[in-house]
This record gives sequence, C-alpha cells and structure tokens, in this order.
Amino acid sequence: MFEIFKRFFLLGWVSFGGPAAHIGYFRNEFVQKRGWISEEEYAQLIALSQFLPGPGSSQVGFALGYHRKGLLGALLASISFTLPSILIMVLLANISHSFFGNDVFEGVIHGLKLLAVVVVADAIMGMYKSFCKDKLTVFLCIMTATLLLILPSITTQLLALFIAALIGRFYLKSDDKEQIEQDSKGINWLPLIIFALCFFVLPTVVSYSPLLGLFSDFFQAGSLVFGGGHVVLPLLQNIVGDQVSTDSFLTGYAAAQAVPGPMFTFATFLGYELWSEQPILGAIIATVAIFLPGFLLVLGVFNHWQVLAKKPALSGAIIGINAAVVGLLISALYDPVFTSAVNSGLDMALVLIGFALLKVAKLPIVGLVSFFIIAGGVLPFVG
Repeated sequence: MFEIFKRFFLLGWVSFGGPAAHIGYFRNEFVQKRGWISEEEYAQLIALSQFLPGPGSSQVGFALGYHRKGLLGALLASISFTLPSILIMVLLANISHSFFGNDVFEGVIHGLKLLAVVVVADAIMGMYKSFCKDKLTVFLCIMTATLLLILPSITTQLLALFIAALIGRFYLKSDDKEQIEQDSKGINWLPLIIFALCFFVLPTVVSYSPLLGLFSDFFQAGSLVFGGGHVVLPLLQNIVGDQVSTDSFLTGYAAAQAVPGPMFTFATFLGYELWSEQPILGAIIATVAIFLPGFLLVLGVFNHWQVLAKKPALSGAIIGINAAVVGLLISALYDPVFTSAVNSGLDMALVLIGFALLKVAKLPIVGLVSFFIIAGGVLPFVG
C-alpha cells in the first residue's frame, strides 16, 4: 500500500500536460518500469475510461490501483495522485492574481506543455508497436485518428471505438488459447445504485442544505463529462454563474492547465471561491463530488469488463479497441497537446531534445521536468 501511495504521489507532482500525457506517465511507470500490469490490460483500462463519463486519466489511475490492491488500492492511488494538484490549486486560489501574466511563469507553463508532447509521443510509439502489428490493426489505428482529427467530438470518439470493436469482433482473432473460468462477479451493483441515487435523487433534496447543493452541482458535472477536463468547462460555467467573477473563473481554468495532475481539480479552485465561509471545506466537497461519479462507474463495471475482455468470443473486439486507442492518442497528440504547445521552430527543437533525453540519455522523468521548466523559464528572454 505504501508503494502505491509513493508511486502515485510522486507522479502527482510531475504529471504535467493533461489526460493524454497522464496516460503516458502511467504507462512508463506501471507498465514498463514496474510491470504491475501488462500492455494489453493497460490498453483495456484506457478503453474502459473512454466509454465512461468522468475524468479519463484519473479513472485509469483509479483502475490501476484497483487492479493492484482492490478498493483500498484504488482510493489510495486516486488520492495520492490528485493530492499535489489539490494543494497547489488551494494555494493558487489565495495568491493566483500575483502570478498570472508574469512572463517567467507563463514561460514555465509553456515549457511543461512541450514536455507533454514528448511524453504522449513516447506512449504512442510504445503502444503502436504492441497493438498495431498487422494491416487491419494499423488501419483501425489510422481510421480512428483520422476521424477524430477531422471531426473532433466525444460522439466521433465513441463511434470510432465501436466500429473498431465491431471490425475486430469479426476479423481479428486472439492467439491466446487459455481457458477462461466462469467468473461470478460480473456487474457490481452497489456503486451503480449509489451513482443513480446521487444523480437522480440528490437534486431533489438540495434545498435542505447549501452544502448538499454544492455537492450535487459538482456531482452532476462529473457525471456528464466525456472526453476529459476541457469538456467540463461549459458545465462548470453554468454551475457557478455569477457567483464567481469571470477573471477568477479564467484564472482557475488557467491554473488547472498549468499544474500537474488532473484538470478536474479546477473544481477545487471553484469550491474554494464559492464557499467563502469555509473555503477549504468548499474545495474538498467540490473535488470529491466531481471525481466521485467516474470512480463509482469504474467500480461498477470493472470486474465485468475484465471478464468480457478474456472471453474468446470478444477477444477480437478488444484487439480492435486496443488499436483504436492508439489512434485516439495520436489525435490527442495533435490537438490539444501539440497545437497548444509548439508555436515555433525553437519549440520543436526543444521537443526533439527532450525526446532524445528521454529515449537516448534515459533521463528520469524528474530530470525531464526540470529541463523543460528551465527551458520554459528562459524562453521569454530568447529573441
């Protein structure tokens, strides 16, 4: 348990770059370095997170902890990975106006965006080698990336994964001949019942307590978000309305993109601003509420998903989905990762240097983060 806490907590301080980058960090740490889970099982967790609403990369981290040590491992992984971001967001809620607009600070943020390009590109290369081994899987990968680049939306994403699963079901076969024992676990109904009660019943009782209203609002937002942190922005705008100034709202949104860890900790900032009487309590309630729906859904279907993934009848569909997941990451590498980071030849040069440091010099992730922080801080004074 301490190992789970340690690894996720350390990652929580250096995982810059958003959901696609987090998937790269997790893969590097838990698939390649530590062997906690196989490449195939990891791809299945990514696919599961794409089918469910909620914070995609955080759901992958939650599922990794669950795979390792059950529910306690899942909670420990989620809390430790998210805690650094929560602490930073609470701090920024106090001092945010002093930093944003500062050239060096903006440069450091830009440098960390360049780091995300390196991390996501490395994850794509490794997963492509594992899951795109023949013409059909390569086609599914390219098809998914192409569709999402031309028509970027959660509908396109789900449609591409469904098509890949359908094609894989009929035209791809697993080489795994292992006999699968019947698993009686299947769907875990208790988390799904809790989710349904919070989603449908809680809004009817919010008049009894303002804190219940705060929890319900952020729970609803977390329940309706597919596709990661950026998608939650319009929902949160509707929630806060005029209660938070436009400047404060945009400051919090910028902070959520600048800090390591999940973007859903934007809710931490907003909860702090909304509950001025006890801002720390407001931050905690908003944070728990926005993450909870995605975690309840993962708990509800995790075992059933694992069982389905092992059944020979569906093994081809899983192979197809794995290939499509690589395409999904390729589209994410371009937008938002590349388009928001690389604005010049110098930016691209830094990305190439960073990639060489990672792949050739084998620089650890902390060293890579340090390199891009320094490079980003220097950028405003170059040219």
